[in-house]
Parts: sequence; C-alpha cells; structure tokens
Amino acid sequence: MSGALWHGFADMGAVQRDGAFVVSRGEGAYIWDDAGTRYLDATAGLWFTNVGHGRTEIADAVAAQLSKVAHFSNFGDFTSDTTVALAERLGAIAPVPGSKVFFTSGGSDSVDSAAKLARRYWNEMGRPGKKLIVGRQKAYHGMHVAGTALAGIPVNREGYGELMPDARTVGWDDAKSLLELIEREGADAIAAFFCEPIIGAGGIYLPPEGYLTEVRDICREHDILFVVDEVVTGFGRIGGSWFASTRFGLEPDMITTAKGLTSGYVPMGAVFVAPAVAEPFFGGGVWWRHGYTYGGHAGAAAAAMANLDIVERENLLAESKRLESSLHEHLAPLAEHPRVAEVRSGLGAVAAVQLVDPAEALPFVKTLRAHGVSGRAAGQGAMQFSPSFVMTDEQVAEMAAGVRAALG
Repeated sequence: MSGALWHGFADMGAVQRDGAFVVSRGEGAYIWDDAGTRYLDATAGLWFTNVGHGRTEIADAVAAQLSKVAHFSNFGDFTSDTTVALAERLGAIAPVPGSKVFFTSGGSDSVDSAAKLARRYWNEMGRPGKKLIVGRQKAYHGMHVAGTALAGIPVNREGYGELMPDARTVGWDDAKSLLELIEREGADAIAAFFCEPIIGAGGIYLPPEGYLTEVRDICREHDILFVVDEVVTGFGRIGGSWFASTRFGLEPDMITTAKGLTSGYVPMGAVFVAPAVAEPFFGGGVWWRHGYTYGGHAGAAAAAMANLDIVERENLLAESKRLESSLHEHLAPLAEHPRVAEVRSGLGAVAAVQLVDPAEALPFVKTLRAHGVSGRAAGQGAMQFSPSFVMTDEQVAEMAAGVRAALG
C-alpha cells in the first residue's frame, strides 16, 4: 500500500509493504476496521478515549461551538466564554486549590510549557542558575525537544545530536538516585523534577510503595519544582480520582495533562500551575512570553466540557476504579504463560503484559487482531492495556481470553 501519509513511530517501509490498519468506526469499547471487522479497543486509542467511542454528545457540543465561534485567540486579553468556563471547572477539581490553568494543544505542548515555566519562575525569583530539568529512566514526556531530552528512552533521542544540554536522567524507581544527582549538580542548578505517577509509554511501570511521596519531599527540601506528568493518569485513569496527584496527596507545583481532558475527541492539553508558581506572573508587569495559536481553542473547550459532563454523570471515576481490579483479576494469571515474563497491574485502569522476548511484541500486536483485540506494544516488549472506562468486566474477560489465545 502506497500513499502520502507518514505515520508516527513507524517503519514506513513495512507500512508501505503490508498496508495500514485503518480504523473506520468506534462505539463504546469497540472499534471497526475498514473491512467491517470488530475489535475490542484494549488501549482506548492512545490512552485517551476514557468515555468510549461514538459519543455524539461531544460531537454535538463541538458543532454548536464551531457554529458560534470556532476559536479566536487566547493571547493578551482575548479568550472565549467556553474557555473561561472550562478553566474555572478545571480549577475546581485541581489537586492544589487556587491553581491556574494554562491551555495547550496536547501533552507534548504541556510538558514543554512546564519545562519553560519552571526555568522562567526561578529567573523571576532571582535564581537564574536553576536551569536543569530532571526526568527518570523509562519515562516518556512527549516528543517536543524538551520532552524528548527529558524522557528516559534513549532510542527516541538517537540521530538528533544533543537536544537540550540542561536535561538529566535519574533511576525510575529509586529516590536515592535523585538525591545523588542533587549532591552532584547542586540544588541551586536544578529547576524541576518531572515524574509520571505510572510510567506509561515506557512500558507501564507502577511506582514503588512510597516513591512518589519520597521524591516530592526531596524536591520540597531542596527547592526544586515537582512536576507531575499526568497526561496518561489524569482525568480518571488513575482510578477513583480525577488525578494521581489527588489520590496520592502529592500537591505538585505543576501538573501536565492532555488525553483524557477531551477523551481525544479534539486535541487539547492543560498545565495546572500551583498558586506559588503562578504568583510572580499575576502581580502585574511580568509577561510569560509563551503560548500556542490553538491553546484554549473554543471548540476543544466545548469538547472538554461535554466530556467532563459524561465522566461525572456516568460516575466514570468509579468505573475506572472497577477496571483497576478487573484488569488485575483477568490479566494477572497470564503471568503463568511461558511467553510472559510478568504482568504489571493493580493501580489505575492500566496494565502491561510483559513478553519474555521483546522482539515478539510488534508481531504480537497483529496476532492479537486475529483474536479480536486491538492492542499496542510499549516499552521493551510490553503489551499495553488501558481501555475506555466504559469497558465492562465481561469485555475485560473477553480481552484477556483473546490475549491468551494469541499467546498460544
């Protein structure tokens, strides 16, 4: 199959040779390909379709907004009434009361915005030497320059040269690794530490007991901004709460979000900024010269409002918590299969089935389709499971049976 489309994260020679997997329709926890074959969507698209596919309520809300005014600008004193309403609504559920909300076009934008703001904040505080941005091994923080440099996936940085000299990486599961970096570089050189509550694209790794609180406390003690990347875990995927920062009482300085904000119906992201970090910019006379043409897009804001309505009305935070247990119950037994190294599950509506041979992961995605499940490989040989919150326990069992059949 030849064509003009260049896919992201793809061997385009293989795509040209074998053809694309074309998704033509979705409803609830299912998708259909262009041949009309139905599949359980094991990943909710790319982690984002929290409310499920085919929600015409969101489409109608967007259409109504676009018919009125699609977007204008969020620069200077411009905005739209829908954008203002969304910001107030997000402020009300923010883990840190009084947070400001800065809108972006997606998760990569949110991460880069937070990285820039962290540095600019310290500059405003009279400490311009605090420039280093720290991430963790295995972590994924989007694909803009700062996020790529910050993340702990070396293969994503190959072939570009040095993207950002002021980025550092520490161990993903050991708070002492962060302390050692602070001792080596000096706290006066470090602006912020970025942390995914659950490592997502790097392979779905759950945080060790007490780790998140420990690194938060280290950051507090050393005057380092603590940035929680909730692009994956935010808006309910952590299970039972809007945010992992709420569930674990983290009170971060910034939270980066996207995906579940609109359930992927329209691109949108947001950075939650705690009052102390926002304060220097809200006193008058100080500009943060940063923003995006489509940040706070009115049509996207309408999608987000309708999406949040659905989450609240259908109690999908509780459904995500149900999935936390259901995924663990049905997928954990797969660890006994000889082709499976381990299953990582039991926190949030996410799970990973780690294959013994990482080279089998990409072919396994296609094998899964033959058993009625659309899945995805993540990290080094892990199969990602992050379904829509509307997936039933029966569908989880069906999905697990498909995985077992595909394993052989």
